Amino acid sequence: MAKKTTAPSYQSRLKKRYREEIAPKLLKEFGLGNVMAVPRLEKISLNMGLGEASRNIKILDEAMIEMAALAGQQPTMTRAKRSVAAFKLREGTPIGCRVTLRGERMWDFLDRLISIALPRVRDFRGVSGTSFDGRGSYTLGVKDHLIFPEIDFNNVNTNKGMNVTIVTTASNDEQAKFLLRELGMPFAG
Repeated sequence: MAKKTTAPSYQSRLKKRYREEIAPKLLKEFGLGNVMAVPRLEKISLNMGLGEASRNIKILDEAMIEMAALAGQQPTMTRAKRSVAAFKLREGTPIGCRVTLRGERMWDFLDRLISIALPRVRDFRGVSGTSFDGRGSYTLGVKDHLIFPEIDFNNVNTNKGMNVTIVTTASNDEQAKFLLRELGMPFAG
């Protein structure tokens, strides 16, 4: 009987660097007694809010296709929770899309964000170091989604912004910022 060989499993280069270099550094830096207490990435949430989608549904269809190209998985549509007359918005109207990345897709997206997309921002001087929520999560606003190479700018009708939320298991902002800085997040100042 022939031996069954398995192909080596894929591992993101950023995840490999985290396991080999960054996790031991975090353990030593914060004096953590347990390897399981080392801060790590839990998930990355991408959210694209499109107010004009309530009037033109084609914009939302384009956004869903573009977000699927960015994330590598199908996004879900978000709907208005309540009616707001000032915005001509009714409850249940589609107003955006979102996707949550975990595992290898999360690591790959973060690697592309840090090494490819953020350097393509015009007049880029680093991201804000104060956008932490107090519990170790970091939110970054991207004004133009065309900085990602997966988006073909010839097929885009309108520029869309998006929020990128990086959720870590860090117990405070100091640990989360240290983790993200070590992963390569270019903080300003």
